[in-house]
Amino acid sequence: MSAAEPIDLVGVVGGGQMGAGIAEVSARAGCDVVIVEVSQERADAALGRIGASLQRGVGRGKLTAEEADATLGRLRASGSMDDLADRQLVVEAVVEEKGAKLDVVGRLAEVVRDPDAILASNTSSIPIVELGAAVGTRSTNVLGLHFFNPVPVLSLVEIIPSLLTAESVTERARTFVVDRLGKDPINAPDRAGFTVNALLIPYLLSAIRMLEQGLASAKDIDDGMVKGCAHPMGPLRLSDLIGLDTVLGVAETLYDEQREQLFAPPALLQRLVSAGRLGRKTGHGLYDYA
Repeated sequence: MSAAEPIDLVGVVGGGQMGAGIAEVSARAGCDVVIVEVSQERADAALGRIGASLQRGVGRGKLTAEEADATLGRLRASGSMDDLADRQLVVEAVVEEKGAKLDVVGRLAEVVRDPDAILASNTSSIPIVELGAAVGTRSTNVLGLHFFNPVPVLSLVEIIPSLLTAESVTERARTFVVDRLGKDPINAPDRAGFTVNALLIPYLLSAIRMLEQGLASAKDIDDGMVKGCAHPMGPLRLSDLIGLDTVLGVAETLYDEQREQLFAPPALLQRLVSAGRLGRKTGHGLYDYA
């Protein structure tokens, strides 16, 4: 397949916030999209989330009702990885856990028939070379495409090739991100956390430590950064939006690779995740959203 040939057939594995967002923007860009979850029920629920997101877009005047209907018409939900066999690009967006991602990428290498298909990971932190090395001869087709939440709103995508990724695969992925999705990519190094999270996570952890130590209230920490530094959202509310389980997973990956104390997860973060208080998606995290 030529690097210039457009990508029209997209697959997404994982129907959470990130996976649903990636599927939505791909379908809005005119791609035929299959979103796969562990069961048909969960896949249908992901499709429902996308439909709700599109309706919010209609309500805000971001797209017409006809455009929303056309987008949904380009989406299919499935509980089987076999339905990804004909895809030109598949993005895994499962839980931020190395074993789970290695398993998904390995299965994609077996299922996706096109030898030139791009196997991409939306990981926030796991080195891409480890994912590529797990699929043998298809390692040249593996790279990172790290989107940011909420995907339909934020324009940034980190493109992360590994030492094993073919240059033509990187360029084809960039063309898709820019020309098809209308996103703004940056090149990121294949190291834990890449560019954005290597900078962001220590900042978020510092805010959680400040709260944990009783040095300031959650409101004052967030107001300080919003009103004093012109950040659109404070670090604690941002952590809740990202998901505290994701923040913890990225922090652990960064700490494992760097052994820098600024990447060490605070006890408060670990306790909240153990309690299932993961932020906005569960209704309670560093703040109560009930």
